[in-house]
Amino acid sequence: MTYTHRCAAASFLALALGLSLAPAVHAQAQAQPQAPLATIAALDVARYMGTWHEVARYPNVFQRRCAADTSARYTLQADGRVEVLNRCRTAEGEMIEALGEARQQGAADSPRLKVRFAPAWLSWLPLVWGDYWVIDLDDAYRLVAVSEPGRDYLWVLSRTPQVDAAAYDALVGRLAAQGFDLKRLERSPARP
Repeated sequence: MTYTHRCAAASFLALALGLSLAPAVHAQAQAQPQAPLATIAALDVARYMGTWHEVARYPNVFQRRCAADTSARYTLQADGRVEVLNRCRTAEGEMIEALGEARQQGAADSPRLKVRFAPAWLSWLPLVWGDYWVIDLDDAYRLVAVSEPGRDYLWVLSRTPQVDAAAYDALVGRLAAQGFDLKRLERSPARP
């Protein structure tokens, strides 16, 4: 088993554990009920493809080794599925990656996807699929926020490693209006 496969397997286990525990943690953390998480109205999947750089995220167990240069590359497959390649650099300078798959839920323009990093032979298990909801996206498809219904996970991604401060601040304001705890949001280390 290569290092990449071990990393993907470890990421899967952490993701599966995190997603299975998320509802209980979320229920305990909520003092009052929140409105259901809203997504964008429609997603042009073909336009969404390509590389996105992480700008900020909620800390999570499956990215605990990621220290810098975190990115996700999405590639549309002939059968409509999306290949997902997540990469990051560790504090020791090693580049690690996890290869996964995403699929849309519902209509062809649905902003709700499911993603898995488990081996394909486990794809029949619902537990290996996590929610990937596009909740904010600019018209130019340059800055996006992705989460899941419980708001336990959150990523802000950009087409470029650096993001315009005003655009980022505006997006963070919209996240606050959606009920996200901005104290948990951590900026990703800037690239040199």
